[in-house]
Amino acid sequence: GFQSPVAPDIPLSEDSLRVQSVAGTPEAVDTLRDIYTSTRKLDPQALAQSWGFPIDEFQLGAVEALVGQRSVIVSAPTGSGKTVCGEAAVYAGLALGKRVLYTTPLKALSNQKFYDFKQQFGEERVGLLTGDVSVNRDKASVLVLTTEVYRNMLYDKDSDAVRDVHSVILDEFHYMNDRERGTVWEECVIQSPSSVLLVALSATMRNVKDIKAWFEHVHGPTDLITSDFRPVPLRFKYVDRAGVVDLFDRSMNRRGQPRLNRLLLPGVAPEERKRG
Repeated sequence: GFQSPVAPDIPLSEDSLRVQSVAGTPEAVDTLRDIYTSTRKLDPQALAQSWGFPIDEFQLGAVEALVGQRSVIVSAPTGSGKTVCGEAAVYAGLALGKRVLYTTPLKALSNQKFYDFKQQFGEERVGLLTGDVSVNRDKASVLVLTTEVYRNMLYDKDSDAVRDVHSVILDEFHYMNDRERGTVWEECVIQSPSSVLLVALSATMRNVKDIKAWFEHVHGPTDLITSDFRPVPLRFKYVDRAGVVDLFDRSMNRRGQPRLNRLLLPGVAPEERKRG
């Protein structure tokens, strides 16, 4: 089993301390590569030190799966840190001397990831490919691209899109449920070679267990990693000319659901809501 590198009773190895000393910088990639070159294996503990902060249990689960050569589906609320799971695939792929593709559904998001990854992994290692922009496409070890562009590359017989590719990260994978664009994500999963690990990063989805079974059927061994923790809490408010009030009160109805704030019931004057 995977031993958590953040557990206080498990001392960090010398290799892990080397990665920790350069965590969050492009030098972390060089250090991981050096460790793999000398040991010929990926060390999950060392890999988990690549960030400048201790990573959570569900993120550690992604590290374990990737080291074990399994694809990963990560389903967690917005703001919970799913991106770390995708970055783990980048670190692992670069440590092995292979390429990594990071796909997003939006050009704006691809542009942002391109900028962020240049800081994190090194400008010379990162490229961008969207419908109208191509930067460092041929030399990049980490290529950020839109999902449609990756899908089109898979159907291009003359393309070497997945040559020497360790993994493909499918960010915002819940777009697969989109009625108009969802088939793009389905095609990416089906057409990607089984030798390539897939890392699907998704907001919470009801049918995620079915998707995991489908991944294993059409692509290969896959781990499902879920988290219900929401670091950015949702608070529901109601706004009108009287001001802002809570949409629900603190009591529950017979079904165990929050009760509507009594100040919002029919017949309550705006002035009373304001006093409330």
